[in-house]
Amino acid sequence: MIEKKFQVLSAKNQRLDLFLKSKIQEFSRAHIQKAIKEGWVRVNDRPVKASYRLKEGDLVSVQIIETLTENELKPEKVDFDLLYEDDQILVINKPSGLVVHPGAGVRSGTLVNGLLYRYPEIKLVGSPARPGIVHRLDKETSGAMVVARSQVAYQALRQQFEERKIKKFYLALALGRFKQKKGIIDLPLGRHVHHRQKISVKTRKPRVAITHYEVLEEFKGTSFLMLKPLTGRTHQLRVHLSAIGHPLVGDSRYGGGGKKQLVKCPRLFLHAWRIALQHPVSGQEVEFECPLPAELNLVLQSERQQK
Repeated sequence: MIEKKFQVLSAKNQRLDLFLKSKIQEFSRAHIQKAIKEGWVRVNDRPVKASYRLKEGDLVSVQIIETLTENELKPEKVDFDLLYEDDQILVINKPSGLVVHPGAGVRSGTLVNGLLYRYPEIKLVGSPARPGIVHRLDKETSGAMVVARSQVAYQALRQQFEERKIKKFYLALALGRFKQKKGIIDLPLGRHVHHRQKISVKTRKPRVAITHYEVLEEFKGTSFLMLKPLTGRTHQLRVHLSAIGHPLVGDSRYGGGGKKQLVKCPRLFLHAWRIALQHPVSGQEVEFECPLPAELNLVLQSERQQK
């Protein structure tokens, strides 16, 4: 993440994006415009458009995520297990702690680096900076994740995600007990009004976000859940559960972890358990399950013993 501030000393009625391109030459104008659109650029602590005309005395603050070009992506040996593979798709069992692709200060050791090492042909699939990637899991989240091995598969899977045809199910442990054992959380999400690196219901640019939940088991101070997101917003499950007063165990960013956490858990308790989709070439409905990792099973056993 690159952070900079600029004071406009003389007013020339210049567009914001052109002004920043002259100040931060390592980024393309398109990359700067995208950062402005997503709210990473503010003028006098307010979000503005790329076409905003600067005035003398304006204070421009910038946070831009670094990106990598195709030539900078290096194949590396990275440990991850496969749930399934054919010549069109891979289904990965992503371990907690593994970043999906380079960016934001992470240059190596990602899932993409490992994919390029095992499957060099993926270099030509999809985005040059994120080859093969059609969706993501947070660094802390484990579980099933589908990857495209061909351009045909990439386009078909992207379309299924856009049309919300791919069904994903997660297992999670949340703090507290739920009054309703099944329900829908319908709370729009976006960048936090002040803390731009967090997602929140308190946002100036809300986007539709819907999560189904079901309580599978109840313990003394926690609930074991199955979660089904209907939309795919960043940190959606974590923020939704936190917003209704039931943050996920081990989630220090959104209220379910830290030094005073009531449940001992070595990581975020969120696991992508099942994914169902239409095979991009055969058209067959396929479903893949990824068992709960041993460290999360131990936490569940501990909660059951204290029930």
